[in-house]
Amino acid sequence: MSTDITATGRTEQRPDGRYIVLTRTFRAPIDDVWAAVTEPDRLARWIGRWTGDPATGKVAVEMLYEGDDVEPEEYTIDTCDAPRQLELTSKGTYGEDAPVTWHLKLDLAEADGVTTLTFAQSMDDPAMAENVGPGWEYYLDRLVAAETGGDPAAVDFVDYYPAMSEHYRTA
Repeated sequence: MSTDITATGRTEQRPDGRYIVLTRTFRAPIDDVWAAVTEPDRLARWIGRWTGDPATGKVAVEMLYEGDDVEPEEYTIDTCDAPRQLELTSKGTYGEDAPVTWHLKLDLAEADGVTTLTFAQSMDDPAMAENVGPGWEYYLDRLVAAETGGDPAAVDFVDYYPAMSEHYRTA
């Protein structure tokens, strides 16, 4: 267990609702970071894989690092402005099968050879943040590891949850 991992996310009120927002930077061109968050093989290294035809406006996403009994969820592609913006919506369940709609927003910007990824997820129920926030910290750090030559498998979820829950509960 690492003790030097600090929660970086924040909550933010936007015109369309409340979001958890996290940022990661990469010494890489924007096209490379875009590929890491959209190409199936690269996505599978750190979070999961998608199947289907994005041209239809929908894909199925299977989370690969959340245990064995995770079913793929359908995501609607709301916005795809490569390589700058991707917005997705999923209608699924959370916790005790409570219905939930999540909007995911990925914004990328490049300056001086550094690409900044700003990730946001809607949080209609603020109580969910204490669980969801640490999860996204974990996955985004796996992305960083995958894209910087590290080993995503070395990123251990126990370093994130429940250690970061209080940060998100009070954010």
